[in-house]
Amino acid sequence: MGGFFGAVSRRDVTLDIFFGVDYHSHLGTRRGGMVLHDRATGFQRQIHSIENTPFRTKFEKDLADFRGCAGIGCISDTDPQPLLVRSHLGVYAITTVGIVNNIDDLVDRHFSMGGNHFMAMSSGKVNATELVSAIINQGETLVDGIRKAQEMVDGSLTLLILTEAGEIIAARDKVGRLPVLIGRSDEGCCVSFESFAYQKLGYQDAYELGPREIVKINADGWESLSPPGDKMRICAFLWTYYGYPNSRYEGVNVEMMRYRNGAIMARDERKQGILPAVDYVAGVPDSGLPHAIGYSNESGMPFARPFVKYTPTWPRSFMPADQNIRNQVAKMKQIPVPELIEGKKLLFVDDSIVRGTQLRETVEFLYASGAKEVHMRSACPPIMYGCRFLNFSRSNSAMELIARRTVAELEGEQGQTHLEEYADSHTQRGQCLLKRIRETLGFDSLGYQSLDGLLESIGLDRDKICTYCWNGKD
Repeated sequence: MGGFFGAVSRRDVTLDIFFGVDYHSHLGTRRGGMVLHDRATGFQRQIHSIENTPFRTKFEKDLADFRGCAGIGCISDTDPQPLLVRSHLGVYAITTVGIVNNIDDLVDRHFSMGGNHFMAMSSGKVNATELVSAIINQGETLVDGIRKAQEMVDGSLTLLILTEAGEIIAARDKVGRLPVLIGRSDEGCCVSFESFAYQKLGYQDAYELGPREIVKINADGWESLSPPGDKMRICAFLWTYYGYPNSRYEGVNVEMMRYRNGAIMARDERKQGILPAVDYVAGVPDSGLPHAIGYSNESGMPFARPFVKYTPTWPRSFMPADQNIRNQVAKMKQIPVPELIEGKKLLFVDDSIVRGTQLRETVEFLYASGAKEVHMRSACPPIMYGCRFLNFSRSNSAMELIARRTVAELEGEQGQTHLEEYADSHTQRGQCLLKRIRETLGFDSLGYQSLDGLLESIGLDRDKICTYCWNGKD
């Protein structure tokens, strides 16, 4: 997905940018970048690949060369950034997070309007952040250009711009798919996705941008340059998976939501009379753990960790580019605790079930380690659609998603017109989906959180939450 961090202060902010960006490393695995602005020497920028090495180890050696009272940085799961741009609007640095689904159409439109070229990446594709900057540069002002880009992009667009005046302009996606938060200290202000990132650096919660809002930030405070819109569709996966446990979005803490989510699953299963009797409730490390704690607390069945992940050398299993290597790394990371597995009935909660490949290998690993029964719960409903707005569950084909693939196995093309029924375990089709996936992956029982239960655990107005992955509704 990606994330960013920026700061403006009356002192040097190099270390703030370094640590603030590093605290967003859980949001992406491909590129990292930093740009600092010093009034005497101008912009300094560095971009590194972080596919096989953490952000901080790549940028530590650059810190001595950075200085400035204003800066931005990013973790990117897409293209190299931040970029430095020179136009009639001045020189500025820009970083973006989101997806531009209509990138080819926008490139063609740019050429038809007299644009000459873009710098092509090795794949031949255009850097989406460069395209966004080209749209912004069509405006009479940065704010005018950002508004234009927000309207033209099909997908999502959240961005930071660092100007040559040493100010930051932050813009949240037009329907607020992602959060943008401002922190404040005695010496300046910062802007971030994750609130804990700036709290650790001595900033306090100050302001959360609304959808579509554009804000200018300097050392003295912030000013809204374009007001927030009425429509919001913030991503639910921020709470179920992406977000760091001690962050808050729209006032809702991530860890507390996950406890509630697991508890609601157990509560509803008890009402339906399908709560299994197991020796231990466990979470699939790491993001499944808090959901499992909630399930355990509500069900009264003890929580345990029958296996742990070895992460010092491979902190995230999807870091390698090759799928076969990713699968092998996932296997190597699973370290069993035999005393908690052998002869035991286990119930695991995972944050989601996307493709199912690693879960199948996990259940095989658990049975090979002596488990008597393995039950599985997903902390969200069956994923029926690849994400069009962020990088979660982004697939080349819907058939990569185990739920969609299973629907096709059960009912062929006709089943694609009944996805809403298949996603609801209370329906006959929903029960057929559960049975087939359970048999395919080898669980003794399988359950998914309902969409109503998920939305209840978040606690916001359901019309403000993006649920596209589950019901295809924008």
